[in-house]
Amino acid sequence: MERAVVHFDGASASIGGHYVGGWGCVVEGPGFVHEDFGSLRLPGDLATNNVAEYTAAVKALEYLLSRGFHGVVDVYGDSQLVIRQFSGEYRVRASHLKPYHERLLALAQEFSKVTFTWVPREENYRADDLSKRGLGSPT
Repeated sequence: MERAVVHFDGASASIGGHYVGGWGCVVEGPGFVHEDFGSLRLPGDLATNNVAEYTAAVKALEYLLSRGFHGVVDVYGDSQLVIRQFSGEYRVRASHLKPYHERLLALAQEFSKVTFTWVPREENYRADDLSKRGLGSPT
């Protein structure tokens, strides 16, 4: 069975009194490596680190589907919140995170198997670098 590996990360910063988020992901699959990043500019203070983390994971799975990939996906990130909410260990209490969580769960159903594993930041450096680049990228 085909296998893909995803590393995701998010970052946020307060700029001019408003939160700006950056997300980054590295997707490695059969015959390809894809790196992507972007910026989140949301109303109020909704561009939090957790929103950026979820966005990165969602973007990675969306990318795999856009390539027609439906095999096994091993997802790694340093966000304990996203990892544990995906596994059901933590409930999603923050209402602004529920749509992101629901989207992630729906995307995961499109693959034969998806696992989420926590890794220390040092093992997630490529996605971390991309998320920080995303802080300064255009919307």
